[in-house]
Amino acid sequence: MTVRLYHDDSFLREFSARVVAHGAWKGKPSVILDRTGFYPEAGGQMADRGVLGGAAVSDVQADDDGTIHHVLDGDLPAIDAEVTGSIEWARRRIHMAQHTGQHMLSAALVQAANAPTASARLGDTACTIDVTRDRIPELELARAEELANAIIDDDLAIRAWFPSPDELATLALRREPKVDVHIRVIAIGDFDLSPCGGTHCARTAQVGSLRILGAERYKGMTRVTFAAGSRARAELAARDAALRTLAASLTCAPAEVPIAVDKLRRDLASARDSLKEGRARLASLTADALAAGDGPVVASIAGDVELLRAIAAALYDKGRDALLAAATPDGTAVLLMRAPGSALDCGAVLGALAKQTGGRGGGRPERAEGRLPASAANEWAALIAATLNA
Repeated sequence: MTVRLYHDDSFLREFSARVVAHGAWKGKPSVILDRTGFYPEAGGQMADRGVLGGAAVSDVQADDDGTIHHVLDGDLPAIDAEVTGSIEWARRRIHMAQHTGQHMLSAALVQAANAPTASARLGDTACTIDVTRDRIPELELARAEELANAIIDDDLAIRAWFPSPDELATLALRREPKVDVHIRVIAIGDFDLSPCGGTHCARTAQVGSLRILGAERYKGMTRVTFAAGSRARAELAARDAALRTLAASLTCAPAEVPIAVDKLRRDLASARDSLKEGRARLASLTADALAAGDGPVVASIAGDVELLRAIAAALYDKGRDALLAAATPDGTAVLLMRAPGSALDCGAVLGALAKQTGGRGGGRPERAEGRLPASAANEWAALIAATLNA
């Protein structure tokens, strides 16, 4: 089997190896080496990228037999050829921080929230931990984050090794190993002991920082989204920039944004109440004017759907059928409502209007709403007359 150099040194950036075979991964030709510094996708951690023998490495995967396939963008080097591999360090460094941060956060979630990790995924854009607890309070999530960052600040040593079976039996692992032999253990000081084959930092301070970005219910568990290292810094910088932009638009300091937003909410609620009162008053006055004659009230008015509904309700109270339309930016809004005791079939009338004009809408005999072409607002009375007399 290929010797996995990253097991002994996650900071290894270049290495030499011999091509021992050619293979295939999902239909793509691959290179198999006697040893490699490239990490294959596994355990929720993405695969490394880089250059091997002068060709870009587009993927690294391990099959069920443990054979590591290096998929290249280019010709494969010959079997028995000596090649040099170079790891894409920026990607590896991010993965190391995310994976080490995941171990610390998983341990912190157990201690602060009694939430053991069921699985983790360290993606290119988001990292998640699924824990076997539903609905974790924000306070407990904050405590877990604080605990993980305290471990980062303590700059604890991180050790990776393959303990003997006797030694392994004495270790209080946070979770059970997924393999039966060649079990590798990651120790983060005395804070966490976990079986893992991934790449990790050498000390906790190298993670830099960790931030929980959100938590949501997921299949009876909780999915915690987080970022560590440079990703955490980038996320916090983006949020800070957004907050400063919002503060500038509200003409207040960033720390005062919640107060300013709360004031806007109250002002908006007050404006909505005033608008509702004004619409009700306008609807009442309009209904009074429209109800002066006899028969169904057919009218095209200036307003919106909400005003149509208010006027129709007022006409209903007066015992009058309401066949109303209003010109809007995206067509003619129409509302039909019959009065108590009326035989008007609103749904049938609107259906006929929609079919005639190419509009849409529907409803029940007592009430129907829809939207017709813009021209319908100016032809409303004629359209209604033609439909009712058909």
